Amino acid sequence: MSARIAVFGGSFNPPGIHHRRIAETLSAEFDQVVVHPCGPRPDKPSTAEVDPVFRATMADLCFADVPKVEVCLDDLEQAHFSRTHELQNRYGTRGEVWHVIGSDLIAGGAERNSFIHRVWQHADKLWATLNFVVIARPGFEVRPADLPPKSRVLPLDIPGSSSVIREHIYHREAVNHLVPGTIADYLERYGLYRGSIPNRSTRRIIDHPRLIIVADEWNSKAKAWAERFRKYEVSHDANCILVIGGDGSMLRAIRKYWRTRLPFFGLNAGHLGFLLNDPGSVFEHGLEIEELTLRQMPLLYVETKCAAGGNWRTDYAFNEAWIERASGQTAWIEVKVGAHVRLPKLVCDGVLLSTAAGSTAYARSMGATPLLADTPAWLLVGSNVMQPMNWKSALLSPETGVSFRALENEKRPLNGFVDGVPQGEVSEMHARMSRSAAVELAFLPGHDMAEKIAAIQFPRGLEMF
Repeated sequence: MSARIAVFGGSFNPPGIHHRRIAETLSAEFDQVVVHPCGPRPDKPSTAEVDPVFRATMADLCFADVPKVEVCLDDLEQAHFSRTHELQNRYGTRGEVWHVIGSDLIAGGAERNSFIHRVWQHADKLWATLNFVVIARPGFEVRPADLPPKSRVLPLDIPGSSSVIREHIYHREAVNHLVPGTIADYLERYGLYRGSIPNRSTRRIIDHPRLIIVADEWNSKAKAWAERFRKYEVSHDANCILVIGGDGSMLRAIRKYWRTRLPFFGLNAGHLGFLLNDPGSVFEHGLEIEELTLRQMPLLYVETKCAAGGNWRTDYAFNEAWIERASGQTAWIEVKVGAHVRLPKLVCDGVLLSTAAGSTAYARSMGATPLLADTPAWLLVGSNVMQPMNWKSALLSPETGVSFRALENEKRPLNGFVDGVPQGEVSEMHARMSRSAAVELAFLPGHDMAEKIAAIQFPRGLEMF
């Protein structure tokens, strides 16, 4: 017997308590529930009111712990609006698909004058052939004659509207009774839907820590420190991820846990620890400490094309993505920045793309100047560049996409890496700043990344003669 899948599409802008209750009810009725937030919609300008990364984060926060619910962020990542027939084609391979709609969409169906009939593409075919779960909306009575042929009604009377939530926020009215607590907190700390540019950094007090603890298992100091915080560790309902180790430990924790959308607080048990905090203050005062600074940092969205089969693979990177020669031959690479080929033939050992947060890692060792973590830019850096002469690196706008293409791939094969994770032999790599993936890093008030970057650019002991 095939799985029964409920596809719950919508803008979720922002998601409310009513959305969550619908998902919980669907979870009890179906084998799987896919929550599918849409990208920009021409008929709903409100979908572009806030950056998609905020909408993606709120969707994860709202639905992540509902059993059998999967949140698909593809439309937000690709800035696309998947119509119902596209969703049917996509999820139809998994099993029997049921599309979740509100009763307002079928009103007038008996006269073929419903919203579906008037607006949807391929409306007549979809009305006649698809399975629909109809959720009763207040003010829209479900008339049996209006129902599509293959439909069922869930007896839910759940008031709620994203537009009402946005209106409340804009007028500075409380929304705690309309959205889950995690969403209310997120809306407040980033100032969303207030008619102003949202914050990219904010402040927060984690007064009752409930931790997921990630400690470097190869670092004896990190393992010993982790035991000090076990009393805060929880198996569910965490509100922070404590990372103890070095920047590599933080990178691994981010790759594993970024979809939790919890802030990452790092304790430096390594060396410079650009992404982590000095432990002294924490050991002195405990984790219930003064206000933290939260910085929202984007990930890279990376696509790599397998050299052998031509298949594309997608991944996310917090630090960097790169390609490098896989044989004794130098790499020949075409580099396209935006719509323009900027380097028709880059002869080198490899080429790397780095976020600002990752610029203190391999990008720095390859000769690039590190950026402050909240710099609105990213880096393109060459390794042992022979041609063009004297070219080393470039600073890129965050809106710019970059593509690498192997030249003479059979003779000069290339390996790809995303945050150090091997992608195998690749013929192309495309990367841009993600529209849906970001993490919050938490820093103590005294944390000064600029000073740490200065320390590596101006080493102690340098004297002028």
